Order: sequence, then structure tokens, then C-alpha cells
Amino acid sequence: MSEHEHNHSHNHEHGDDCGCGHDHSHDEEIVVAFSDEEGNEKEMVLVQTFDVGEDVYALLLERNNPEADGFILRLEEEDGETVLVNIEEEEEWAKVEAAYNELVAAQGEE
Repeated sequence: MSEHEHNHSHNHEHGDDCGCGHDHSHDEEIVVAFSDEEGNEKEMVLVQTFDVGEDVYALLLERNNPEADGFILRLEEEDGETVLVNIEEEEEWAKVEAAYNELVAAQGEE
């Protein structure tokens, strides 16, 4: 996950395993539209959430290009809705990246 700097925050629809703490009983894909600095829109799919300390993070992959680098964003509650928030601090990013790498390694062992 090399890309972790991007300038956007988006609401998303709740779904199973979205990390928001609500009970969801449907299998809908969570899709978030992102616009880059040039205005190009990409659809990203929330594929996994994971905890690092008290915070929950979401891994998003490009819907039409799942092999491309994804994004990891922090999930937060804002006015009763779950929003995706950029990871701005290098110290936080280092912890999240290490936790994600451990998660990937553990999944590879299964």
C-alpha cells in the first residue's frame, strides 16, 4: 500500500463487516466514488476493515482494477454517519501499515 496521501473524505453505505458497530444483514458491496486532483472519478470497493488500537481502518481497492494499489482510510462516526478519513500523521500511518502487513501475513498462512 504505497499511496496514503489523498484529499477527500466520503460517506459510505453501511454493510457487513464495515466496522461501524451496527448489525447489517445484507451482502451489498460498499462502493465509494473518489475524485482525484484532476477530477477523474474512480469507484473503490471496501474489501476489508481492521482494528489498530481503538481505531477502525478500511482497505479500499479500485473496483475495475483490483490489482492497483489500494487505499487505507480511518473510519470515524460523524453526525451519526460513518465517514472515511485520510491518515495524515506518519506515526499513525506506520502503525496502520504494520498492522495491515501482519494481517496479510496471517491470512497467507491460513
